[in-house]
Amino acid sequence: MMLLQDWFMFGISLKDWLHALLATVISFLIMDLLTRFVMRVMKRRMSVLHLITKRRLDEVIVGTLAGTKRFLLLLLSILIGLNTLSLPAMVELRLSQLGIILIGIQIAIWLNRGINTWMEKVVDPEVDPELRNAATTTTMVFLLRIAVMFTVLLAVLANLGVNITAFVASLGIGGIAVAFALQAILSDLFASLSIGLDKPFEVGDFIVVDDLLGTVEYVGIRTTRLRSLSGEQLVRSNTELLKSPIRNYKRMSERRVLFNFGITHDTPVDKIAELSATVRKIIEDAPSTRYDRAHFVRIGPSSLEFEVVYYLLSREYTVYMDVQQHINLELMRACAERGIVFAHPTTTLHVPSEVHLSTRPNLADAARRKSANA
Repeated sequence: MMLLQDWFMFGISLKDWLHALLATVISFLIMDLLTRFVMRVMKRRMSVLHLITKRRLDEVIVGTLAGTKRFLLLLLSILIGLNTLSLPAMVELRLSQLGIILIGIQIAIWLNRGINTWMEKVVDPEVDPELRNAATTTTMVFLLRIAVMFTVLLAVLANLGVNITAFVASLGIGGIAVAFALQAILSDLFASLSIGLDKPFEVGDFIVVDDLLGTVEYVGIRTTRLRSLSGEQLVRSNTELLKSPIRNYKRMSERRVLFNFGITHDTPVDKIAELSATVRKIIEDAPSTRYDRAHFVRIGPSSLEFEVVYYLLSREYTVYMDVQQHINLELMRACAERGIVFAHPTTTLHVPSEVHLSTRPNLADAARRKSANA
């Protein structure tokens, strides 16, 4: 027993080392069990309340705690155990600094996992991960991660005794210079962030912008890429894209269709009045349509013009073309059965049958005869 009490390692007795080991084990068990307990409670809470409401915050907390690294907890526990020993002041300072670094690393991991879970569960909870807006998953996450890492780094350096005031000031001056040099790139970057937050369109949407139309394939930090109907890829900068009106056809719940047709002027009045009701029946019998109106709107120079409006209860362009073709064919059959002829641009020239010669005296000849007689 005396040998054990007199045994030293680095000037510390074996008894103190055993106390430090016991403190390390207890610290690790407490931190590990506490983390597991909180996660278990939050998961049970989520399973109970899932049928009542969607607890997005609980999912974010669970996702954040899932980023706990046990080896970091073990290292922190070892540092706690070493702090129970009587160590030189310089060693205690270095251990304290190492503890701050380990805590900063774990906080950065937690925040990173929390950002990822927040983006998945809160920002786009109903969107297929493969079709998520690339601007959201790249630009927004990238900026948030940079901000988090930079903040954690400054906090760690400040706790280590580093004067970060001059460092932050130099970064501010350098940031201004970089902002002027990269003005166009930063403009596209923030435009990408605006697309990710405001979501005027997402990957998979069919949009029309000025003379460009196509399906959105990718929204990047600088450009957005569309796949046109003819197959080629169209690339446009995010800044220029947001400056123009954007028509998003995928978010259209129904399509309003207006079309016109004309019949000849010699059509009897009773058949003109009957034609509006015929068009209405054709549209109401067509699939996926809601009739709005059909009117004889004007007497044109070469036709009697009708205007028809109906709603297609589908956003698919192919369905629209199929329905419009069906309506056109039925309208042609109905007009043929009633002897109604569709008009086409014509010009009628009316030429008089008789030419009347003028009997008005020629004033020049009369003046000439008068001068000759004189």
